[in-house]
Amino acid sequence: MLDFRDLFQWDRFITPTIIKAFYWLVIVLIALYGLQGVFAGLALIGVSPFVGFVTVLASVVGAVVGIVMARIGTEFVLIVFRINEHLGAIRDQGGMQR
Repeated sequence: MLDFRDLFQWDRFITPTIIKAFYWLVIVLIALYGLQGVFAGLALIGVSPFVGFVTVLASVVGAVVGIVMARIGTEFVLIVFRINEHLGAIRDQGGMQR
């Protein structure tokens, strides 16, 4: 768990702890933008049915792609921190000898 003292010390990274909250915030924003696009497309259907349908379809596809990309991005950040932890463990064991 994240402790207040961790903010002022460099013994432990705080990013792996807060990345999940950041991920869910991004998911909510993507969903809101996707819904906004769907409603705009539905409103546009009255003016031009084809353009409205394409807008609704593009909004749904864009939201799905955005969610997948957000997941890939957060997993990449977590992998980088995990690699750092593993390299630190190898260094502490003395595995890097010349």
